[in-house]
Amino acid sequence: YLIVAGLPAVLEIGITDFLFGTEWAGKQGQFGILPFILTSVAGTAGAVLVGVPVGILTAMFLAKVAPPKAARVIRTAVELLAGIPSIVYGLGGMIVLVPAIQRTFQLASGATLLAAIVVLAVMILPSIINVAETALQAVPREYEEASLALGATHIETIFRISLPAARSGVATAVVLGVGRAIGEAMAIIMVSGNVPNMPESLFAPVRFLTTAIASEMSYAAVGSLWQQALYSVGLVLFLFIMIINVILNVCIKNRKEG
Repeated sequence: YLIVAGLPAVLEIGITDFLFGTEWAGKQGQFGILPFILTSVAGTAGAVLVGVPVGILTAMFLAKVAPPKAARVIRTAVELLAGIPSIVYGLGGMIVLVPAIQRTFQLASGATLLAAIVVLAVMILPSIINVAETALQAVPREYEEASLALGATHIETIFRISLPAARSGVATAVVLGVGRAIGEAMAIIMVSGNVPNMPESLFAPVRFLTTAIASEMSYAAVGSLWQQALYSVGLVLFLFIMIINVILNVCIKNRKEG
């Protein structure tokens, strides 16, 4: 459906002008989505850089280090994070995070790429923690016992034996986190500024691929080039997610074979 609905607009606008154009103004007939693409890449990469290490370290702590009572409390908090609707994350970011960024960095508005990255990083944590913890708990106990018997410390065993053995499951957690970050719209539209700028700075108001669709679909006339262009943005987003998944799966496969 995305191909049928979106491809005509790409052909009419021109693939080069559509993918590499830097101006987007639906009412004026300008449909360049390069700012959206680069913003989505930058926002997702930033969220992954922040969220993945925190998520994996938390999963390692829960699976291998934390006392049972503490682990139960933390797991409950993680499950609570997973159950919070996206709009609530966006509302919390708009009320707390955006003003904090504005005051801290003396900006005209705190609705920036940085705010979007922080919100996305928090939102992907539950997926990463839950899947990575399950993968770590599935590592055979014999691997760790052999490491300890050879003189390795408990922490060394976790990082050098347990984590590599759970590599496939941890990679799956990362893929889920990336998918959540790329596909999020409602929370991001509230904290990113929703302005079609190039992501030249962490403190610039920006618009993601998802927020472009969410913010303009109701204004575009049915059957117009504007509406078709928004469907094309959805097609690009779909292909973008597929490409990332393929790359990650290929990397995982090559690592296993190596």
